[in-house]
Amino acid sequence: MECCFLSTLHIPSSSSRSRTLSSQVFSNRYQLVLSSSISNPFLHHKFKPFGYDRNLSYHNRTKRGSIRAEAEKQGWDVGRFLKTLYFFNGPPSPAKLFEFLIEKLSGTSPSEPVKAMDNSGVILVAGATGGVGRRVVDLLRKNGRSVRVLVRNEEKAKRMLGPDVDLIVGDITKASTLLPEYFKGVRTVINAVSVIVGPKEGDTPDRAKYSQGIKFFEPEIKGDSPEMVEFIGMKNLINAVKETVGLRSGKLIFGFDENISRELPWGALDDVVMGGVSESTFLIDSNGGENGTPTGIFRGIVSTTNNGGFTSVRTKNFSIPEDLSAYDGLELRVKGNGLRYKLIIRTSRDWDTVGYTVGFDTVKDQWQSVRLPFSSLRPIFRAKTVADAPPFNPSEIISLQLMFSKFEYDGKLNPTFLEGPFQLPISAIRAYLKEPVTPRFVHVGSAGVTRPDRPGLDLSKQPPAVRLNKELDFILTYKLKGEDLIRESGIPYTIIRPCALTEEPAGADLIVEQGDNITGKISRDEVARMCIAAVESPYACDKTFEVKSVIPFSEPYTVDPENPPPEKDYNVYFQILKDGITGKESLEQSAPPVPV
Repeated sequence: MECCFLSTLHIPSSSSRSRTLSSQVFSNRYQLVLSSSISNPFLHHKFKPFGYDRNLSYHNRTKRGSIRAEAEKQGWDVGRFLKTLYFFNGPPSPAKLFEFLIEKLSGTSPSEPVKAMDNSGVILVAGATGGVGRRVVDLLRKNGRSVRVLVRNEEKAKRMLGPDVDLIVGDITKASTLLPEYFKGVRTVINAVSVIVGPKEGDTPDRAKYSQGIKFFEPEIKGDSPEMVEFIGMKNLINAVKETVGLRSGKLIFGFDENISRELPWGALDDVVMGGVSESTFLIDSNGGENGTPTGIFRGIVSTTNNGGFTSVRTKNFSIPEDLSAYDGLELRVKGNGLRYKLIIRTSRDWDTVGYTVGFDTVKDQWQSVRLPFSSLRPIFRAKTVADAPPFNPSEIISLQLMFSKFEYDGKLNPTFLEGPFQLPISAIRAYLKEPVTPRFVHVGSAGVTRPDRPGLDLSKQPPAVRLNKELDFILTYKLKGEDLIRESGIPYTIIRPCALTEEPAGADLIVEQGDNITGKISRDEVARMCIAAVESPYACDKTFEVKSVIPFSEPYTVDPENPPPEKDYNVYFQILKDGITGKESLEQSAPPVPV
């Protein structure tokens, strides 16, 4: 409700004085009469104050319960007041109603414990015990980042990464092991999971042969198949983290967007709760939006009679809190009327509590997108800023409210306020990612994934995985299918395709290309550093590329500890990348023509 509740609440009576509301509110001392107490013709039309009204026509009000009013005041609609309580709180028992009203009269502030914020900004490393994954974890922790790891073997992970590592025990090939609560607070994923390839003749306990790259041994698949790990596993991982890391297009909270729609149970919450007569409703116009599409409409009549001056619509409390912690704010698509409105977000299920509030201006007769950052929300209670309120928690959103009011907060007034009818079409409310968007899913793939089916390729000059793709259960084919799942997911991503991985140190100059053509080697240390740099770089967002060092296979690369190479600025490489280049273009161009 509007946060300017009067310190005392009076019911107008037929006598020359007002009676303070008490537990006798339901007594026959206050005679109810059926009459129309509002003189404005526009107000003679009945709004449905609760939920959606899909019929845009208004219905004539023929009867209305009101308390007989003094000449200079209009009647207070007790019936609408009770309906408001009923809609938001269920059937109002007299005891609960009296308790609510006494709280209003006493002016006490709500008491609620400060809830601890959930972990935010966590980077999940999948495949954290592998050659690249464990290096990523070490670097992130050295940089002071919050890290969580997804592993299959808890004992191995703690032995390798330390006993205090924040870990999830799960298997991406088994969706049932990837429980939603495991990923709470995760904002970014670095995925270094890969199907296991090893020498047919076996390996040392520390996989020394494998670490040299399959150029040096005859390989075979160990454990789960490429289809299970690279394709089905990728699908399961994406589904598990999609809600927590966010989508480039945002998340629809309310409204209509192409083939997607989401409705919410809006109800009127007007100044009737403080004795006023303003009214509003929220309805759906099936063709009132842009280009004849559906839209919601917040409309009503606002009046300052009886010291009122606000109308609003508020959703019922969500049964499950809306977690928008992956996003930076809410974007409203509205058709303005030149007035200033408020958006209020609540993170408590209490009826009357702090509302995190922001005002927004509209342009008359224009559809516009209004972005309201979460960082701009102000904690307000009864028109006053609550300095010691807990920080806004976007992972625990319980309800939304739209308001048109005479009042701002802390004594300020709405400079655009006008009494009378208004309406605000609103076609969508969605969470958004602020620009520039950075990758939320960084994947370590493999160079060569588009080459097995590329015609005219000299396989003798290609890495063993390309030559042996079929023998290795189509390992590169399924790696490419997994990449496609990432690109189609809507999650901002980076796909890094290293050439053959080595145990050499980072530091060599790099060659970064697109189109899946290069061969060579690169240090696992270097790939790990590049993954972490990609997380922070908008230049790497939605890009796919291959990388190798300038050092040929025949030459080992070493670093002098007394004179290490300078740290790289990986943005130098990311800035040259282009959108939409994956290497699949050559497959499409060389495909045989379809017979007519």
